[in-house]
Amino acid sequence: MRYLDLKEVTSAVYHLAIDACYDINEEILDSLKTYRKKEESTLGKIVIDKIIENDILARNEKMPICQDTGLTVVFLEIGNNVHFKGDIYQAVNEGVRNAYIDGYLRKSVVIHPFHRINTMDNTPAIIHTKIVMGDHLKITVAPKGGGSENVSLVKMLIPADGIEGVKKLVLDTIFEAGGKPCPPIIVGLGIGGNLEKAALLAKEALMRDLNDQNSDEMVAKLEKELLEEINRLGIGPMGFGGRTTALAVKINTYPCHIASLPVAINIQCHAARHKSIIL
Repeated sequence: MRYLDLKEVTSAVYHLAIDACYDINEEILDSLKTYRKKEESTLGKIVIDKIIENDILARNEKMPICQDTGLTVVFLEIGNNVHFKGDIYQAVNEGVRNAYIDGYLRKSVVIHPFHRINTMDNTPAIIHTKIVMGDHLKITVAPKGGGSENVSLVKMLIPADGIEGVKKLVLDTIFEAGGKPCPPIIVGLGIGGNLEKAALLAKEALMRDLNDQNSDEMVAKLEKELLEEINRLGIGPMGFGGRTTALAVKINTYPCHIASLPVAINIQCHAARHKSIIL
């Protein structure tokens, strides 16, 4: 049995939220540089150069990568031997609140979808919990901007649609989105489960390492094919045309009902912000 002080949780969320908004993950930078070399469009190359310049400037000057510092999504992987004295959700939101105030991060949360009154501290966060074996707590903080989230969707396909139906849905969705989600994008797909499970799978897919390999050969093949086909759409960096529309496609799957083929598409802009810590 391990008792974890919730002050540690608040502190961890605080630092992760600020770090995620200021410091782009190195693998994203590396991928941008790789695609810069492949890009054939002159304007596309210039746009990627500006994105890289912006990301490095944000890191060095301790400034947000993007003015939209997102709605804060927090994943908690809680060991079954970890106990808290108090409300962990309150502790997480306190960390978010302090980070967005102290870090001069834009407050982008409204208290009601119709009243539209800003909470002024970016809370409440969207918090997902998972119980695992062990005595650790893994926290992942992922600020998610509105532009890329707005072009995401969940669609209940039927089994007869199959892989080709999934491909068509993804390509149609990304083509229709165009430059709105600020490409180069990362595409997270959740396939299977039900309506809400597919959406969570897609969000979790965006947390995967950019260069990892899917253990399912069929899914790995689909990831590769979709990435190639997306980059043939001609949308290009920030929608100005070119071969670099996506940096990666990540697919998570789950068992589903015999009559259903749920597909969630969660699109992530080039400011792919997420940071993790294990306490």
